[in-house]
Amino acid sequence: MGSKAQLEKMQGRQNFRNLWHSDLISTIQVDTPYCCFALFCAPCVSYLLRKRALYNDLSRYVCCAGYVPCSGKCGESECPEFCLCTEVFCCFANSVASTRFLLQDEFNIQTTQCDNCIIGFMFCLQQVACVCSIIAMISGNDGINEASHLLSCLSHYVYCTVCACMQTQHKIEMDKRDGKFGPQPMMSVPPVQEMSRLDQPIPPSVGYPPQPGYGQHYGYPPPSQGQGYPAAGYPAQGYPR
Repeated sequence: MGSKAQLEKMQGRQNFRNLWHSDLISTIQVDTPYCCFALFCAPCVSYLLRKRALYNDLSRYVCCAGYVPCSGKCGESECPEFCLCTEVFCCFANSVASTRFLLQDEFNIQTTQCDNCIIGFMFCLQQVACVCSIIAMISGNDGINEASHLLSCLSHYVYCTVCACMQTQHKIEMDKRDGKFGPQPMMSVPPVQEMSRLDQPIPPSVGYPPQPGYGQHYGYPPPSQGQGYPAAGYPAQGYPR
């Protein structure tokens, strides 16, 4: 996929209107066991989720879901299982992001501002840790070196936590896709409505009890005897004689 096509896809995702079934913050509450599984066995979860995203058909597998320049050039058609294992262990971050893009493009799912802030904080923390490590290596300052190690550990922790939440989010979305939450509610077609006629029986009242001072007729009280016209089917209008 060329850079122009990638740019068009990124711009197209800004117009997506659907939302994830669960946001990143709520995933640990929605499926806590799977979130722990994704935290401690992240590459295995990435393998399973990519396979499931492809509807368990690895003949459709392309390295990083076709979102990197090397996609389709790594012998995926000959041994997709081995290529996918290599991807999730050697390029774990790309494997998670590729599965995410694959689901977003399939279901037109947008990334919320909250998700963007969490993911952006994760990347910024990693970049700061990397810069501190470089400065510590050049200067040889023990204080900066300790700070770089601390930031590096913190960035790895945040990275693992966010990736676990992202993978749980992907799993929940595919549970929804595969109908594991039961049939989704659909808008039913409203029944055919007919115009009411004056000779129809008055329907029973719905919602509110009858108010005092009103009869069973709508709008006007029943006319007194001797007024109006005796024509059948038409209410008396109460004209003076």
